[in-house]
Amino acid sequence: MRIRELLKKEGIALGVKVDSKDAAIDYLIDLHAKSGNITDKAEFKKGILAREESGSTGVGEGIAIPHSKNAAVKQPGLAAMTVPDGVDYDSLDGQPANLFFMIAAPEKGADVHLEVLSRLSMLLMDENFRAELLAAKNADQFLDICSKYEMEKFADELGEATEDKKENAPEKTGYRVLAVTACPTGIAHTFMAAEALEKKGNEMGITIKVETNGSGGVKNRLTAKEIEECDGIIVAADKNVETARFDGKPVLFTKVADGIHKPEELINKVIDGKVSVHHESGKKAEEESAGGVGSQIYKHLMSGVSHMLPFVIGGGIMIALAFLIDTICGYGSTGGSNFGTCTPLSAFFKYVGDLSMGLMVPVLAGYIAYSIADRPGLAVGFTGGLLASSGNAAIAKYIWAGASLSPFQNFIAKFGFVGEGSGNTVSGFLGGILAGFLAGYIVLLLKKMCSKFPQSLEGIKPTLIYPLVGIFLVGVLMVFIFNPLIGLINTGLSNMLTSLADKNLLALLGLILGAMMAIDMGGPINKAAYVFGSGMLSTAADLVSAGASQSDAAVQACYISMAAVMIGGMVPPMGIALACKLFPKKFTKAERGSAVSNFVMGCSFITEGAIPFAAADPLHVIPCTLVGAGVAGALSAAFKCTLMAPHGGIFVFATVGHPLFYILSWVIGSVVTCLLLGLIKKNVAEK
Repeated sequence: MRIRELLKKEGIALGVKVDSKDAAIDYLIDLHAKSGNITDKAEFKKGILAREESGSTGVGEGIAIPHSKNAAVKQPGLAAMTVPDGVDYDSLDGQPANLFFMIAAPEKGADVHLEVLSRLSMLLMDENFRAELLAAKNADQFLDICSKYEMEKFADELGEATEDKKENAPEKTGYRVLAVTACPTGIAHTFMAAEALEKKGNEMGITIKVETNGSGGVKNRLTAKEIEECDGIIVAADKNVETARFDGKPVLFTKVADGIHKPEELINKVIDGKVSVHHESGKKAEEESAGGVGSQIYKHLMSGVSHMLPFVIGGGIMIALAFLIDTICGYGSTGGSNFGTCTPLSAFFKYVGDLSMGLMVPVLAGYIAYSIADRPGLAVGFTGGLLASSGNAAIAKYIWAGASLSPFQNFIAKFGFVGEGSGNTVSGFLGGILAGFLAGYIVLLLKKMCSKFPQSLEGIKPTLIYPLVGIFLVGVLMVFIFNPLIGLINTGLSNMLTSLADKNLLALLGLILGAMMAIDMGGPINKAAYVFGSGMLSTAADLVSAGASQSDAAVQACYISMAAVMIGGMVPPMGIALACKLFPKKFTKAERGSAVSNFVMGCSFITEGAIPFAAADPLHVIPCTLVGAGVAGALSAAFKCTLMAPHGGIFVFATVGHPLFYILSWVIGSVVTCLLLGLIKKNVAEK
């Protein structure tokens, strides 16, 4: 199918003036409606906006290619528009877009939009093509330009190459340079990089072939003979591609954006012999040298965070709904420690939400390890994450066989296996990050150690050696070293908090409790503060049972502590949600899209909503959340705000003493976090 078959004159608008990205999208959707391609403009727009949320289709160079495979599309089609003055379209290069193509494809149809999109992406890399389209005087001329360039570029593919061209085409005897391009979505950048490399190779007189790893699969696949005969290979990719086939050849690993913007530099490096020979066991080291250790660590971390995010959002909102149901049913002030599970319906939401949230840390660790060591890292990473989120307490429930233990067995039984009420060995999301990196690099080490094994043992490496030895090693490290170390820290923190409460240093106690809630957001320090706060509620109950009144200073101190804990946990998600709105350039498109869910979780005292942001940029985010939460906790304690419920966020504000001051403290702390993020967090550059 040709571009012209999908693009009608009714779907072309030239010299348009629009003042926003949304207005540009609406204009293009109207063109599709005029062409009879869609049945429901609102439904089709939802699909377009959903695609934009995963990453802007403003690909740079003044080009935007919004697209959707959608139930509202009755026939595949294109709409095109030129905007001479340009419009801000959140393009990847930060420049205005002035040339638009919108693709509509039926939901149950073939991947027509991917085929057309790949052709368009390649054609639009030609400056002359873009210039002629922008200069077109009418729709007929616009269509003629599309047809001319498409036939010149894809004549063989479209089955209309002339016999003369076929007879005179040079016989291909091999390629000096090979390349592979791939971007996370597998659409525009993949093909734009391929076109840029091919075009520059032709200009330089260098024979080059480019394989594209797009969303429609691998195209123009490199053959074993071509790999053997080439001088070197360029891998311009932002996701994993098959590289074992390149073993023993010079391979240059780089970003897909470099394939678009630096094709000549990349080709020259290969031709001049400035590229290291690739060996599969040394792949990761070569990639790190190409992108820098810091960028590789960030890439691995973001792999874990992106997979973790749905569990945080889905589970967190389910828990918030449980609190809302109990509040509506009248249990906001009487539910106590059972709040969120006082009715069968709320208990269902809480149960499912807790399970989803419980998978958060294992998924984080598992996909960090996967990014480092590929599939063999998954099992080891998931296990390390489970150990981080579960701690060692469960093993103390086991019943040891025999009346006495040998010295070695006794050592295993006591060292690090901390029972309930004897300390906390849960290392939370920070422990999960640590476990993920440990697991990934343990598996890489095992791969290197096993690289000389006989070929007959190749099959048992990923199914036996890597998981067995990897899980054992990460288990030893987490259970006997990192979890107990964190347990010692927790014990010290608990003792310090108790001492501050005993001396009635409530403002300082509120400051520390609030800050602790925002350091690791669901991790051991956060949990130490929460356990202390909820424990103070038990202390208050004991004091009242012993004859003290609710107004006694000791009882009030207990309730003040719990109030500081909850407000400290509500600040990070709320402060981040505000910052996403006020300072959008500081956050990625995906992060900005989670602002609403963070608002909900902040209101519901679900601090974990801030974890993806903290994990992605801990050096900038954690100090901001810590300061804001500490300020809120200190103000809450100074205002002598009290709380008699252990959880619930805004749903239990009916139990708060001095509620207006409590809300004021929360707002001030959230604004402090927001402003600090705007001040110290760097702008992000999305690829």
